[in-house]
Amino acid sequence: MATYDSIDEANAAVAQKIIDAQPRLVDVVPAKTVIPALEGRVVLHAGPPIAFEDMPDPVQGAAIGAALFEGWASDEASARQVCSEEVQFAPNNDFNAVGAMGGILSGNIPVFVVENGTDGNRAYTSMHEGEGKVLRFGVYDRSVGDHLVWMRDVLGAGLSEALKLFPDGGLAINPILAQGVAMGDDFHVRITAASSLLFRELAPKLARVGMPQEQLEPVLDFLSGNVNFFLTLGMAAGKATLDAAAGVHAGSVVTCMTRNGREFAIRVSGLGDRWFTGPEEKLDTLYFPGFSDADACPDCGDSAIIEAYGFGGLVAVAAPAVQQLVGTGEGGFADALATSEEQSEIVVADNPNMPIPNWDFHGVPVGIDIRKVVSTGIAPLITTAVMHKQAGIGMVGIGKVRASMPCFTSALEALAEARGVEPTG
Repeated sequence: MATYDSIDEANAAVAQKIIDAQPRLVDVVPAKTVIPALEGRVVLHAGPPIAFEDMPDPVQGAAIGAALFEGWASDEASARQVCSEEVQFAPNNDFNAVGAMGGILSGNIPVFVVENGTDGNRAYTSMHEGEGKVLRFGVYDRSVGDHLVWMRDVLGAGLSEALKLFPDGGLAINPILAQGVAMGDDFHVRITAASSLLFRELAPKLARVGMPQEQLEPVLDFLSGNVNFFLTLGMAAGKATLDAAAGVHAGSVVTCMTRNGREFAIRVSGLGDRWFTGPEEKLDTLYFPGFSDADACPDCGDSAIIEAYGFGGLVAVAAPAVQQLVGTGEGGFADALATSEEQSEIVVADNPNMPIPNWDFHGVPVGIDIRKVVSTGIAPLITTAVMHKQAGIGMVGIGKVRASMPCFTSALEALAEARGVEPTG
């Protein structure tokens, strides 16, 4: 294992791991085939550890939906009892996985398999289900289970075969990220360009794998109509990249940011798999008509890995189209520029492989440094969808939220203790 003379030197190595990473989509399979723990009655969830009883209602709903989908129960009441008494819950991040919103993952749910070609490690996430009645928002009626079966047996199986037709057995994700950020995506709220670019890559291969016409047409319709399909793939790319960066085992760079609806949590390169948690900040949301703060569920999901990866709120300047939704002030370009300039103060480096044209080709920010967060008082800004506090209703708005500052303070104190540095003041 390499040793470093200073935190700055270690951080440079972590940042270089992020820049050098080559994530690629290599397969789509049922989760239990790549996460052996899911063979039993195990359900993974977003955020740091949390008991079923403490989960927000939509996350409980997603867990109930998973129990029904797996055949562990036949109705809501028995599924709730199974989740409360029999299911073992654990964080996605402890199994090289991430999940959007509720983030629930069980054995037969189909997942993207993303491999980091630089280090050989893999990450997993469920495919984006589309909008409306979907598991990640806590909906668990029969239509949700039927859709998941279709995603596994038709969409997933087709994509698995299509991916074998790419050179080296997989689809490179970096080119889509680089083009997408240049085309106005932040990859957390606006994923339109990346989803279109992904469809452009996948559709010709799907047409070649010999799917029956009655299967191919719905697959192509779903992919072409789902402007957010790339979201979870981007999350898995971030997870594979940051897991490799965490392998440096030194420095002060954030390698995970996540939330479970009760707590915000981070992990840091020099502190291993230890969770540092804090209370969630209040969402600043633009609500859909008919909804208000009284309807919003606290922020949930592993999707803040997007910001830890360098995108989302950090690249606000690249996505001026979403500023009326998540921007500060009047929500114009000046606000977007100011946000990215602010966020650039808390990172270690820029990624020269992903320049942002309307930021004078400044590279995507890389490596959130907990020391800089604490010294400047600037918390990472996360753009996010907002779901209803009641299971089954779904998305009620789009907004932004700051990462919980106590996470960074406690992590910095732990890092100082680990390095034998006495606190000052």
